[in-house]
Amino acid sequence: MSVYRRGRAYWYKFRFGNRLIRVSAKTHSKTVAREVEKQHKRDLENGYNNISEDTRSQRVVTLKDAAKEYSTGYALRHTPKSVKYSNGCITHLVQHIGGKMIIEITDSVVEAYQLARMKEGAAGKTINEEVGELLRIMGDAGDVVRLKLKKAKKLRLRQRVDCGRALTSEEEHRIFSAARSAKSPVIYPVIVLGLNTGMRDSEIRNLKWGQIDFFMQVLTVGKSKTAAGSGRTIPLNTHLLHTLAVYKSWYESKLGLVQPDYFVFPGGKARHYDRTKAMVTLKTAWRNVLKKADVKIRLHDLRHTTITKLAESGAGDETIMAIAGHVSRSILRRYAHIRTEAKRRALEAITTQARPDSDTPLTEASPPARIVN
Repeated sequence: MSVYRRGRAYWYKFRFGNRLIRVSAKTHSKTVAREVEKQHKRDLENGYNNISEDTRSQRVVTLKDAAKEYSTGYALRHTPKSVKYSNGCITHLVQHIGGKMIIEITDSVVEAYQLARMKEGAAGKTINEEVGELLRIMGDAGDVVRLKLKKAKKLRLRQRVDCGRALTSEEEHRIFSAARSAKSPVIYPVIVLGLNTGMRDSEIRNLKWGQIDFFMQVLTVGKSKTAAGSGRTIPLNTHLLHTLAVYKSWYESKLGLVQPDYFVFPGGKARHYDRTKAMVTLKTAWRNVLKKADVKIRLHDLRHTTITKLAESGAGDETIMAIAGHVSRSILRRYAHIRTEAKRRALEAITTQARPDSDTPLTEASPPARIVN
């Protein structure tokens, strides 16, 4: 019996291309379920018969199987970082539609996938990357789906234009206070490091003691997201230098003398740190600080705050890019959220009030003449 009841809804199953298709008809009516099953079979048969013999075998494999083959070839041609990102996209694709055959994945299926991922809270950029990976896995069939989605203007979801925000002075104070009393011994120096260098999360987590020169008071960034970011040197200001010195004392009292190849923020758990491995994530400690400080902001926004404060201080673009590791001024403009008050102060500093009929600046004793129409 191909149509059967399961729970409150009817399901149907049949074989196509040596594969078992088992799907919920999402209806309480057995008659409607049979019609849905017939339509599903018809769609598969039409798609199968409208393609060449060479590609039929490719179209009846499941996305999960096709993704495995795709990943194998992808790993040979790309860097480990790219492979890791691709595999992350594929994980979500397989979770949602991995059991579908390539021939079943239509523009409607892709739209449903986009909606499902949005409900999960995924960002537009992330979903766009995943859909792009899906269409590449599908090959020629993916090109057809891409054209349909593009024509319907549903290929790409809207992406965030803003890239975060800077902390206010009050928020910064509350976060410092919460971090000082936090259970995690590393979160305070991490926050101080982020706010005084503009380093990225991955750059901080992979920092080694050999990259910090206490005598010269500089820090050398290791491998970075961009070529311009790798190897850049950042001076250590007084606050950061003191914080790192205090943290180093704690580190040596708990874990032994530091070595150049040891990670500043070691992996593992409390009392079981491994100095030869980098800390995997700071999420738990960061969330606890935010909850206590009653602030809603991302860890990456510490970087935004640093760049904004540098821009407000009057530092030039070249100086900011040398510290932050940016490669273009267009990217810099996205990060530098110059606050309204800073703009107001800058404009007030150049204010020259003049009489309507004179170049002489106005004073409190000489108010502007009233203009009568």
